[in-house]
Amino acid sequence: MEGWRRLEMEGVEIIEKGRSGDLVEGGEWRIDLYLGFFILAPMLKVPDHQVAGHTASHGKLGPLIDDSGRFYKPLQDDERGSKELAFYSSFSSNTRIPDHIHRFFPVFYGTQLLEASDGSGLRPHLVLQDLASDRLNPSIIDIKIGSRTWYPQASEDYVQRCMKKDKATTSLLLGFRISGLRIYGNSESGFWKPEKKHVQEFTLEDVRLVLRKFVSSNPPIDSNSFPDSCFAPSVYGGSAGILAQLLELKAWFEDQTIYHFNSCSVLMLYEKESVMKGKSSGAEIKLIDFAHVVEGRGVIDHNFLGGLCSFIKFVSEILTSPDEHSTEACSPDSEEKCISTDNEHPQHKSEFSDILSTN
Repeated sequence: MEGWRRLEMEGVEIIEKGRSGDLVEGGEWRIDLYLGFFILAPMLKVPDHQVAGHTASHGKLGPLIDDSGRFYKPLQDDERGSKELAFYSSFSSNTRIPDHIHRFFPVFYGTQLLEASDGSGLRPHLVLQDLASDRLNPSIIDIKIGSRTWYPQASEDYVQRCMKKDKATTSLLLGFRISGLRIYGNSESGFWKPEKKHVQEFTLEDVRLVLRKFVSSNPPIDSNSFPDSCFAPSVYGGSAGILAQLLELKAWFEDQTIYHFNSCSVLMLYEKESVMKGKSSGAEIKLIDFAHVVEGRGVIDHNFLGGLCSFIKFVSEILTSPDEHSTEACSPDSEEKCISTDNEHPQHKSEFSDILSTN
């Protein structure tokens, strides 16, 4: 950046000369005025692929993205912000976390002071990997895991609000609920993204239907035809598919006692257009939202593990019974019913070895 000199102060980039509003470095950075200093701020925009949580649209506080593949999540003023930052800092440097598990979490780049999307001024933001930055039209589903979404030491009012939502959605029944989704149909129909209120009303059968629509060739908005699930082997199945990734994550949760992941989500995404062209689906899962993570203190996180097992059951049944129109509810507390890769359930091991070897 010839002609400019960068300095560091309170996590922001300061430059010695310039004019507020100027664009530098090919338009990727903007000059802002802060405390009498000109600072470098990335050119940010509202992510169109966000499916759940607080959005930055209409002057509200929410996450932003840039063109370099980074996702800027504003830190909340209360303990949620400090807890999420503490988790990312701890997780990224924790030597007890196996290397292969890190791929299931967004890359953490630190924090940066940025202009908040609600116009309230500069606010610290988590700087994370933008999970959809290298994808053209990704289909995405946000799955909140756990039959209990509140955390220890939460206020009674907060616990009651969480309990009410857990009972009203499928969290209590299934051990997980769909928090948001955005499914690509085709170039003509575009995306199907139901309203938040509609998603919160999903029943067991709605969940099953959505998970099939996610991997179907017929447009998701088409209510006259049952989803064909024809992309299930390419997306859910295969040695690198979503089921294999979920089983790998499950194996870690069966042993890990470092953290308890309260009210966290599994984000599922892939590219339908790539599958239709005979290319890799790019199917991937990531864990997100860590404002309520607490220390495990040597105890297995049964709440998350039970919900994860229940979700695995739903995904696996689409692979084994692609034409089935019903799915039995399984108790989120019944981890023994979950697909296992150990010797306790050899019939499951054999069955899913076959599934993982397809495609």
